[in-house]
Amino acid sequence: MARLRPEQLDANLRKGLTPIYWVSGDEPLLVQEACDTIRQAAQGAGFSERELYHADASFDWNQLLSAANSLSLFSEQRLLEVRLPSAKPGDRGSKALLAYTEAPAPDSILLMVTGRLDRSALNTKWAKALEKVGTHVQVWPLSPANLPRWIGQRLQAAGIRAESDAIDLLASRVEGNLLAAAQEIEKLKLLAPTEGVGVELMASVVADSARYNVFALTDRALRGDARGAVKTLQGLRGEGTEPLALLWALTREIRALVQIGQAMAQGAPFERAAQPLRLREQQKPLIQSALRRLSPPQCQHLLRKANGIDKAIKGMRNASPWDELLDLTLNLAGVRSLHPSSDRLALKLES
Repeated sequence: MARLRPEQLDANLRKGLTPIYWVSGDEPLLVQEACDTIRQAAQGAGFSERELYHADASFDWNQLLSAANSLSLFSEQRLLEVRLPSAKPGDRGSKALLAYTEAPAPDSILLMVTGRLDRSALNTKWAKALEKVGTHVQVWPLSPANLPRWIGQRLQAAGIRAESDAIDLLASRVEGNLLAAAQEIEKLKLLAPTEGVGVELMASVVADSARYNVFALTDRALRGDARGAVKTLQGLRGEGTEPLALLWALTREIRALVQIGQAMAQGAPFERAAQPLRLREQQKPLIQSALRRLSPPQCQHLLRKANGIDKAIKGMRNASPWDELLDLTLNLAGVRSLHPSSDRLALKLES
C-alpha cells in the first residue's frame, strides 16, 4: 500500500489503519519511535492486546500463523509484533509471511520490526507481499549534514529555543548518536532558560556522547572519511583502547581488501570475490569504495605497514605505535603518508 519515511507516519495513521505495518532500519531511536507511534494508534483503535515474538534462528513461524487463526482470549483485537533483527526470515519465515499476507487476521494488526534491508531483500516475494498489503516505514540513518536540522526540530518540539551555533555544538558532541541527542534534549528541558540556549550553556550542559568504537574507525577509514576516522582514533585512544586491538581491526579490513582485490584482478565479480569473507551487508559498499580508491599494490603496502606497527607495539621496533596507527588510518582513508621518509624506514625495518 505505501512505503513511508518516519516523518510521514503520523499523517498516514490518521487516514486509518492497515492490516500490516513493517518498520525496517538500523537507527534504534527512530525505529523505536515509529513502533511506539503505531502501537499508540492501534491501541486507540481498540487493539488493546499485544503479543510479542522474537524471530531468532530457532523461532517456530507456525506460532504466528496459529495466533492469527485463533481467537483472542482477552479482547477482540490484537497487535501481533514480530521482531526480526536480521531481516532474513529464511525459507520457513518467508512461507509463513506469504501465507499471512494472503489472509490477514481480521481481528489483528501485524507489526514487523526488522533491520535494514538491501535492494535484493526488498525484491523478495515476502517483502513485496508485506508492502502490497500493509505499510512499510523505512528508517535510514541521518547524514551528518542533516543532523543539525533534526536536532533543531527536536528542540523546537520540546519548546526549547537554541542558537544555531549551540545546535551545531550538540550535533558535533553526539556525532550521530540519536539516542544520546534525545537524552541531552530531555536534560535541556529541565535546565534551559526561557530566553533560549546559547553555545556556552550548551557546552556546560551536554556531555560528550560520541560513539567511539572500533567498527566506526574502520568504517570511516574505508569510506574515505579521513577526518572522521582520525577523530574516532583519537577518541578510542582517550578511552584507553589498546593499540593492538585497533591494529587488529584495521589489518582485518586491509586483508579483506587484498584478498578481494586480487580475485577481482583475475576477473571475479565483487560479490563472488567477497563471498568467502562473509562481510556484513553494510560493509560491502565501504569495501567497494576503498577498492576504487586503493590499488592492489597499495593494499599490499598497507599490509606490510601494519606488520611493522605490530612489531612497534611489541617493542621490536623503536617507533610510536599511535603515530603509525594514525598514518595507517589516513592511508586507508586515501591520504598519503605524512612523513614518507619515516614510512620507508618502517617498511625497511619491518622486512
